[in-house]
Amino acid sequence: MKLLPNPFCALIIGSSGTIGRAFVELLKNHPFCSEVIGIHRHSEPSIDYHKPDSIESCATALSQKAPFNLIINTIGALHSNDWMPEKRLDDLNAEQLLELMKINAIGPALTIRHFSKLLDPNNSVMVTLSAKVGSIEDNRLGGWYSYRASKAALNMLIKTASIEWARTKPNAALIAMHPGTVSSKLSKPFRGEQIGRPANDAVADMFRVIESLKKEDSGSFLSYSGEKLPW
Repeated sequence: MKLLPNPFCALIIGSSGTIGRAFVELLKNHPFCSEVIGIHRHSEPSIDYHKPDSIESCATALSQKAPFNLIINTIGALHSNDWMPEKRLDDLNAEQLLELMKINAIGPALTIRHFSKLLDPNNSVMVTLSAKVGSIEDNRLGGWYSYRASKAALNMLIKTASIEWARTKPNAALIAMHPGTVSSKLSKPFRGEQIGRPANDAVADMFRVIESLKKEDSGSFLSYSGEKLPW
């Protein structure tokens, strides 16, 4: 049986980003979505992965709006004004590794810990955006050390939490999802505007997958097309 009920209430984390904004827009216009709330670094309440305490305090502030049937976390980082993904081992540095682990793995893991308490125990889905380049088995090109490692760590955290959820949240699915290349600020330095899809198309594809999820899918690493990806 599909997990997402009709109607459903949704929360988008990272709603100031390209993909997050597109999810909010899609759900505002969805006939079965009774309410969608978006949060980000400058919202009220706010969530900022550079301030780990904000994760719990934001979840606590939103508890009065709970329960949510759908939580989607779109926060992630690939590059900054100071550095780009590493092309070779000699580019590897501690600052970049720590920063991407903080944004792509530690922050999302703490979000799962605190925000999972806001999920409807009867029917709910929590999706965290990951990346196919985080797949260890699928790594054929090398490079992008920090980004790959942070997404691989995220995938392990999601898989591990899903095993616990099978006991504690049997009617919820915890999913890692690859959005594909989307035309956004994140992908712009890598010809994202040329090779990426519009964000509205990407979130429509992802939501079709989300709509069809069953509790047996919990702990899966899925593509926007519904393909099951190797860890």
